[in-house]
Amino acid sequence: MSNHFDRRSFIKKSLFAAGGAAMITIPFVSCDNDEVETKNTENASRKNFNEGIASFDPTSSSVIIWTRYTTNFAGITELYWELSTDSNFTQIIRTGSIQTDESKDYTAAIDIQNLKSNLKLYYRFFNTAQKEVSEIGETITLPSAGDNVPQVKMAVCSCANFAAGLFNVYEAMANSDVDVIVHLGDYIYEYGAGQYGTNANTLALGRTHVPANEIITLQDYRARYKQYRRDAKLKLAHQKKPFIAVWDDHEIANDTYKDGAENHQLNEGSFSARKQSALKAYSEYIPLKTGANPKIYRSFEFGNLVALHMLDTRVIARDKQLDYANYFTASGFNAAAFQTDLLNPSRKLLGNEQLSWLANKVATSTQKWQVLGQQVLMTKMLIPADLLLSMSAILAEIDATGSARPQTLAAFQTTLTQLVTIKMRMLQNDPTLTATEKARINITLPYNLDAWDGYPIERETLFAALAGKKVISLAGDTHNGWQGSLIEGFSGTKTQVGTEFATASVTSPGLETYLGIGAGASAQIAQFQEAFALLIDDLHYADVSKRGYLKVTYTQGQARADWFYVTSTSTDSYSSNMEFTKIVN
Repeated sequence: MSNHFDRRSFIKKSLFAAGGAAMITIPFVSCDNDEVETKNTENASRKNFNEGIASFDPTSSSVIIWTRYTTNFAGITELYWELSTDSNFTQIIRTGSIQTDESKDYTAAIDIQNLKSNLKLYYRFFNTAQKEVSEIGETITLPSAGDNVPQVKMAVCSCANFAAGLFNVYEAMANSDVDVIVHLGDYIYEYGAGQYGTNANTLALGRTHVPANEIITLQDYRARYKQYRRDAKLKLAHQKKPFIAVWDDHEIANDTYKDGAENHQLNEGSFSARKQSALKAYSEYIPLKTGANPKIYRSFEFGNLVALHMLDTRVIARDKQLDYANYFTASGFNAAAFQTDLLNPSRKLLGNEQLSWLANKVATSTQKWQVLGQQVLMTKMLIPADLLLSMSAILAEIDATGSARPQTLAAFQTTLTQLVTIKMRMLQNDPTLTATEKARINITLPYNLDAWDGYPIERETLFAALAGKKVISLAGDTHNGWQGSLIEGFSGTKTQVGTEFATASVTSPGLETYLGIGAGASAQIAQFQEAFALLIDDLHYADVSKRGYLKVTYTQGQARADWFYVTSTSTDSYSSNMEFTKIVN
């Protein structure tokens, strides 16, 4: 998501160059290891596993376990690991060793295969030479595809800016009863100290970004991951729950597309080289089933209940975002030119290969729920042009001076009130509505060109592929909670093909910050949220001011989404409260 609500929208070509850095390949452990070799960890100290332990991408027969070892030794370090069905490690089912060195930033990831399905598992790493042991991690294997599964629980999160606040949301998810955490990207942010996300609490809380500069090189990205992974609350989330993750833009740079990014300038060198470095660091700290393949889309089956399809709407195929600023002329907004470019059928977000893969997966899946784990809003967020222009005026002033003028904020409130009044009259079939008033509601523009709204033709192709299935789309990116309907068609007969649940951010500021709505202005925030849900036809719920996560519970009869929000990200004292629920049958 744009660091300024896509503000610039309002007012090279290959992934890996020859000889460039490669993503890491995860060692596979396929043997059953019925006879395990155990190591004596008695009196071992818990030190030098400073970034904790983690597990990723569980399937019915495998799971990836991960750690990083801190050492001043420049050579190869050998680590041992154990996998057990009990937390006391009296029922160890696998052991092994792995070597790591500086080329992997001393990270270690093992994809343990040929496991039994539907297990609760415990794992740990240790350096026997130094008598050092990690914390004990908890993970699972999924039910087999044919198993009759009564229930699956997922926590969904995104957008964790270290400088913006404490990771209380991660801690809340760690202490929840969910099976897995689905992370939809913006796991780290690339900005330097004092840049986006920095607030009045950053320094006092010790949340200043490391390194202090915007991250560009491989060493920069590695240092930033280490800072995040040393956070106690994020470490706890990884220790307690397996993650299924995809990247978004800030793992590279703001508003990334396939061969560039809004937050990459010419004086920062080659974007291709920067992307190589960013994705190598990502693969070291967030290992995926796809291993060295940068095409990270993949599926997970939770018995006969859920098929989770993790997508990449950001890096591998996305065409450059359109920019409203490019369509303003001396005579005003060139709507015809904008419409022509917006509806260009060659513009891609998923790309033909990924879309074909997804369509085949959905068509052949026998699971009850088809769930899309992807980054950006899929709901058609078509907003009255009057309101969009009013919002853009506020954002332009905040960009230029750091705050919006009182008269600009007042004009926005007036526009909002007028449009809500007109829409209410329209819903009541008021015969006195004028053509001008109707036009103020009916002339709409996409709310965010970085989302699916900026790629509407490919979205219609996707919707056609989803028809006839029980579809839930999960989204992050915007820092706000949303719930909308996925409606196929531009005009005439329209069909709902699915439902979207979008999570708030872990810490990144929401829309209330971008619009200059002050802290504590609960009445003003509530008015804006209600107005948005009223004025955008396919939107049914919005929360624009709180930080939190989404819990989705699937059964054979329904998918239930609960939006949880924490009361604070500036103090360790907080509560996590469920504030909205949507049930889809």
